[in-house]
Amino acid sequence: MKVLEKIALIIYSNIVLILSIILCLIVFGWLDIDLVGDIVTKIILGETTSKIVLGASIVFILLSIKCIFFDSSSKEQTKERQGVLLENESGKLMISKETIENLVNSVALNFQSTEEVTTRIELDKDNNVKVFVNLIVNEEAIIKDLSANLQNRIKEKVKAATDLEVKEVNITVKKVAPKKQEEN
Repeated sequence: MKVLEKIALIIYSNIVLILSIILCLIVFGWLDIDLVGDIVTKIILGETTSKIVLGASIVFILLSIKCIFFDSSSKEQTKERQGVLLENESGKLMISKETIENLVNSVALNFQSTEEVTTRIELDKDNNVKVFVNLIVNEEAIIKDLSANLQNRIKEKVKAATDLEVKEVNITVKKVAPKKQEEN
């Protein structure tokens, strides 16, 4: 649907541009208004062209109404941006992506060899979680062990705190931070 909306917007914009240019040419006197009037009259009064113009006009009116009054993002996309909605017999619980990101960050920062963490969360339609973690570690880190332990710990912590399944924990070590010099 987004491709169709983009095509419609391009066509609509081009028509508005052409009309604006014609109006500017008329205002500056570079185009005769009677000539433009004759062309428009022939287009509107022609048997076939009047039907085409009417059909195109109706389509553009409907597109304009859609763009003005209706949001192009669906309810699923809005829900996906916000987080996960869990329901039970007692009520509803919304867990935001930011909450899950903060949970993952706190887990990662509890490891001694982790210096800095940034996290991104993706949710699918079945409320499965994909975690993307970017790390800066100190030079004493054993990256293979750190990543394995971190993946397991993140899965456990997110499952315990939110009851959501973590399908993937993808870790990227962006940098190894040099050891800080101790001042005497």
